[in-house]
This record gives sequence, structure tokens and C-alpha cells, in this order.
Amino acid sequence: MTQRLYREFADQAALDAEYNLVAAVPDAPAYFANWDKQSAQMAQSSNALLGQAFGPTRAEYLDIYPSPMPKAPVHIFVHGGYWRRFSARDHGFIAKGLNAAGFSAVIVNYALCPWVTIDEIVRQVRASVAWTYDHIAKFGGDPERITISGHSAGGHLTAMALLTDWQGDYGRPANLIKAAMPVSGVFDLTPLPYTYLQPSLQLSCSQIQRCSPQLFDGPARPPIDVVVGADETAEFRRQSDALAAHWSANNAAIACHHIAGRHHFSILDDFADPASTIGQILQRYAQL
Repeated sequence: MTQRLYREFADQAALDAEYNLVAAVPDAPAYFANWDKQSAQMAQSSNALLGQAFGPTRAEYLDIYPSPMPKAPVHIFVHGGYWRRFSARDHGFIAKGLNAAGFSAVIVNYALCPWVTIDEIVRQVRASVAWTYDHIAKFGGDPERITISGHSAGGHLTAMALLTDWQGDYGRPANLIKAAMPVSGVFDLTPLPYTYLQPSLQLSCSQIQRCSPQLFDGPARPPIDVVVGADETAEFRRQSDALAAHWSANNAAIACHHIAGRHHFSILDDFADPASTIGQILQRYAQL
């Protein structure tokens, strides 16, 4: 009988083939370079309010790109990078599409592994959402119309934000988040210690139990759109399908969207395309 590390995977090489996304997308560096170029342009725009501190450390900041409209809906975006790479400043390009859809855009920065744990990153993202609720009115946003999305590790962190007891733990409204879109996320962390990521993530069994959204019953609200590229690895597609299926037991307003022709990095292009599935979801969120 063949011994297995996780599900049908017998060794690290097989798991790395599913979870090493840069290796899976040979032109990934070109996407990163384009993100950098577009984000630098956004950072130089007249309305960019960069580096708004929401916590005591230098890593805990938000880049805000306000809508010119008063009391605009607010969309929070949480970047990816397997909890160990990238920053909010690298993802300012996302704000262009969000602004076009009518949102004040809030791009979250957080400390990275291995300098902090995933537990701490979850705490920081939750703190950023609470800060946004408390302060976004000063920047023209409506705190009663906050929606959220995140990509890759940010998709995981978006799901963890949905599992937050906003009223009990933060003293904020239980329905603080009005809708959420985890994009290409990892929702069960169980396989990651068997991959090339473990030296950076240093995941323990207890962390996996605390920080895997798939291991929790989903929230009864708000509406949730789980999004994944149809050209992503089988494991990433399975992770999204599994979360949507599991959480649908509590939340009828959850859907899983497989986006044709999109892989793990090209899927972010759709934030700027109002005709895309992501663009249509954002337009729907802007009307909530």
C-alpha cells in the first residue's frame, strides 16, 4: 500500500506541482512586472492616500484610493503571495478597477512570514477591517457599505475575516462585511507543511486547525462569491469548490465561479474588466 502525505499525494514533488504557482505559470514574472508598473502609476495619482497606519508596526498600513463620490461604497482588497511575499503597494493596480466601479478602494498591507505567523496575519487583517469601519468616513467612504475580496493568501484571509465575531470580539456590527469575494484562495492549510512553503510558513497542527476556513462552518451571511481560474491547478480549483460546498450548508447565498481562460495570476486582470465575472460581481456589490 502506497503511503500518502495528503489525499492522493504521495510525496512533496507531487504537492509542489499543485501549490508552486510560479512554476505552474512560466510567465508569472511578466505579470509581477506589469503589476509593479501599474501600481506605481496608481501611487502617483492625486487621490492616493498611502500608508494609513491601522496598527503599531510599520507593516500594518492601508493604501486608500478614495472615490470622488461622497459616501461611496468601500471595497477592501487583501493581497496574496503565500503570506510571505508582496505588499499593498504592489497591488495598487487593483484600485483602478475598484474606483471605476464606484468604490473607495482600501488595499491592506500586513507583516509577512516567517517574521510573523499566519495567526498574526489573520489578526492584522481583522484589525484593518475594524479600522476601516471606524475611519473610512473621513476619506469619503460609507462604513455601512463595506465589501471585501482577496487573492490567493488574501483569499484565505478574506475567508478568515468572514469567520470573525465582529460584535463579540471587536464591538462592531455583526454584519460589518456586506459581501465577500475570495479569489483563488487556499482554505485548508493541511497540505502546506508538506510543500516547499513550510520553511517560511512554519505551520503547526494547532495553527492549521485555527486558520483553515474549510474546517469551520461558514457564516450565515453575507453573500459570498468564491472565484477561481479554470486554468489553475486542480488543487486550487478543488479548494474553492470544497469551501463553497461546505459553507453552503449555512449560507445559501454562496456561489463558486470558475473563470474560463484564467490562471492564478491572469485572474487579477478581471478586476479592471467590467464585463468579466469579477467585474459584474463588483458592480453588484457596489449596489448593496
